[in-house]
Amino acid sequence: MKKITSELRSWVSSIGIAFGCAMLIGVFIIQPTNVLGHSMDPTLHDEQRIFVSKISHTLNQEPKYGDIVIIDSRVDRTRNLIDDLAEHPLITLFTGNSDRSFYIKRVIGKPGDVLEFKDHKVFRNGVALDEPYLNEQMNYTSEHSITVPAKHLFVMGDNRNNSKDSRSIGFIPLDHVLGTKM
Repeated sequence: MKKITSELRSWVSSIGIAFGCAMLIGVFIIQPTNVLGHSMDPTLHDEQRIFVSKISHTLNQEPKYGDIVIIDSRVDRTRNLIDDLAEHPLITLFTGNSDRSFYIKRVIGKPGDVLEFKDHKVFRNGVALDEPYLNEQMNYTSEHSITVPAKHLFVMGDNRNNSKDSRSIGFIPLDHVLGTKM
């Protein structure tokens, strides 16, 4: 009986260590995810599987222009480590909580940038962006320019005419950028 207990304890310990390592890797280093929807067409497709580097989120690094980022679209609430742990795929597998508040978008504006939307193009600080990843003209225009506030980003989907992004949800706090596409 003692041998069975010892063997069982060894198995439980090994599974616990593996679970802990998977949690640490998924929260702080790399995580797989699925693209849901068509807002990033033609760059990414619905149901496409991608890997997300979590290092920029872990180290509080600001993404670069053009980076494809995973964001928490709930911009009116603060985020903390508990959110990162609770949203890990292993946890959601057991809880069944598959929140659809995470979006995959492209970084268009960083803090201090002035953005304008005219002539079917996005202008950043007075210069039209070269966006070869778009497959159609953007229908959105605005008479007003906007300035990206400190510690925030402005993100847009590549499928500009069918994307829920910063034009509708607002500026994205930097701590809501959960990682960048690898």
